[in-house]
Amino acid sequence: QEQLVESGGGLVQAGGSLRLSCAASGVIFSINIMGWYRQAPGKQRELVATLAPGGAANYADSVKGRFTISSDSTGNTVYLQMSSLKPEDTAVYFCNAQRVIIPRQERWGQGTQVTVSS
Repeated sequence: QEQLVESGGGLVQAGGSLRLSCAASGVIFSINIMGWYRQAPGKQRELVATLAPGGAANYADSVKGRFTISSDSTGNTVYLQMSSLKPEDTAVYFCNAQRVIIPRQERWGQGTQVTVSS
């Protein structure tokens, strides 16, 4: 009964900040790589950031230094803190959980819209 629900999206001006949340019900963080992906209109979904069970974080070059992924195991929530936002960050942002043990499975949230105005 794993379920990912994103929230926190909205409209923000360039240079502003936004914090996305992913409520990961039923997801065991110690056996999942958590991630944030985004998809702009007419484009394929792309990786934004991942957080491994051991705590290692990885970021796309386009967001490195501006975005931070973190988790709260007690609340079973993953966050994406976005700063210095640019219009090109506009997209639907999705939360993802990928099991690292067999059976390997992926779970996706429904997405939350982030719009950055110039």
